[in-house]
Amino acid sequence: MKITSSEEYGIRILIRIASANPVEGLSIPQLSEAEKLTEPHVAKICRTLRMEGFINSTPGYKGGYVLAKPAEQIVINDVLKALGGTLFDQQFCDAHTGLGRLCTNSVDCSTRSLWKMIQYTLDNLLNKLTLKDLMVNEKEVELKLEAILQRNMEELLK
Repeated sequence: MKITSSEEYGIRILIRIASANPVEGLSIPQLSEAEKLTEPHVAKICRTLRMEGFINSTPGYKGGYVLAKPAEQIVINDVLKALGGTLFDQQFCDAHTGLGRLCTNSVDCSTRSLWKMIQYTLDNLLNKLTLKDLMVNEKEVELKLEAILQRNMEELLK
């Protein structure tokens, strides 16, 4: 399991845009300079974020990117899925059959259960986290994540 550069930089770019002036936003050159990324890489990520409805572009010479909706309505799981997809989906098994047309474990697969549970756990955490939650310092984010995980554990133990 790896976090892609698009996922990492996409979240960081969204945080920058959310922290900027909501009328002017930030341009690709400004985002590129702030994150120390190439302009083409920033443009590619911004295009995906715009097409998925997370940001809007503002026209004109001083144009840039602004959030398409309030930061508290942007769910991190949705952003990550837009930028990189899911870790495990139902088509995964069809794509990893080995040399045969069907996986030799298609009827009874213990690893499928593992991947499904990992995806469920990630979704459960990331669906409760918004862009606004990430617009604070690292310690505050850590405390928020710990609180979410604690609530999830309490729910599981009921």
